[in-house]
Amino acid sequence: QVEIVESGGGLVQPGGSLRLSCSTSRTIDNFYVMSWYRQAPGKERELVAAITSSGDVYYGKSVEGRFTISRGHGNVPISLQMNAVQPEDTAVYYCVLDTDWGQGTQVTVSS
Repeated sequence: QVEIVESGGGLVQPGGSLRLSCSTSRTIDNFYVMSWYRQAPGKERELVAAITSSGDVYYGKSVEGRFTISRGHGNVPISLQMNAVQPEDTAVYYCVLDTDWGQGTQVTVSS
């Protein structure tokens, strides 16, 4: 099991950008899938983006074309670049490495 800490969340205006990063307690050498999930108040948790070990990428329909998941190095294995954010993107964002979850970072989109 690996400890995961998300960073980069905060308050951003509509139309702005934010970059989330995922730090781990050890270098990630092997994985099957790395993902970002989010959960807004009163809503179910949803998959935002995922990347597999073979490089296949998936985006949720609501973020496709605006968000980009990318692989990093060492103990910062993935990031999420969020562009053209909207109030509907307000949620707690979680980094997930295979079946290990971080504690989440709050993203609030508001003017």
